Amino acid sequence: MKQWWRRWTYEVPLAIGDGLWEVLVVQLVALLDRLTVRKVIAFIPVAVIVLAYYHRIPIPPELMLIGDFLAYIDIFSALFLLGVLSRVTTILFVVGQAAARVALLVRTVVAHVQRLDVRHRRACGAPTRPQRKLDRSEDDLAYGSVWDQVAIA
Repeated sequence: MKQWWRRWTYEVPLAIGDGLWEVLVVQLVALLDRLTVRKVIAFIPVAVIVLAYYHRIPIPPELMLIGDFLAYIDIFSALFLLGVLSRVTTILFVVGQAAARVALLVRTVVAHVQRLDVRHRRACGAPTRPQRKLDRSEDDLAYGSVWDQVAIA
């Protein structure tokens, strides 16, 4: 009798409380985590139709039109999304073309700068070719060479 009393006063209410906690808190939170605005909007027309066929509550035509509009909002949003995506792909194509042209321009400028070779310029007044010194004999040094006199004249 003591175990029966313990079971029905202690274990059974705890099991019922655990079950209620699981259903009303844990599963409800999981449902609300998965719930989105789109799902709520998609459920509104279903609720309106159920209320319309439940003949005890009269529904005004305006509410039916709102339900129809909410039912068709998926179609409008899909068409809008396709329009936006087509514009985005066009913009991405133009940006890609512009980036390719800029890359080509940069490559061309780099090639021209390398051809100019501005980093290795020669100093001003530096001889382009080393001059060869002629071996002069003593006579040439004393009287001057014939070629020196020809160059002076």
